[in-house]
Amino acid sequence: MTKTAEQILEVVIKAADDKQAEEIMALDMKGVSLLADYFVVTHGNNERQIDAITNAIKDAAEKNNIEIRKIEGKEGGKWILIDLGEVIVHLFNEEEREFYQLERLWTDADYVDVSKWVEQ
Repeated sequence: MTKTAEQILEVVIKAADDKQAEEIMALDMKGVSLLADYFVVTHGNNERQIDAITNAIKDAAEKNNIEIRKIEGKEGGKWILIDLGEVIVHLFNEEEREFYQLERLWTDADYVDVSKWVEQ
């Protein structure tokens, strides 16, 4: 059964949170971008954690029969892009996230409340 964009978003958020991804935020891109319904922006503290978060999202997607269209940037470990169709994940190291500030580029997009999917 095909997952909705919201279901994919939930899978991604929970997988990232499980590996202690930092400052997880989701942007509702519907009506703002043709690329995806949601962008997830988060970061890890080091290359090992970023790799663990990437693998957790990949594994969760596979387990939930969510197509992984593309994973880019894995070798560099500074900015990983995971394309799951309706949801695109931008996983940074902290310095790259501060530099690019993707959240500020998409000021037309509303933030999605992800608190119900993350451990407090």
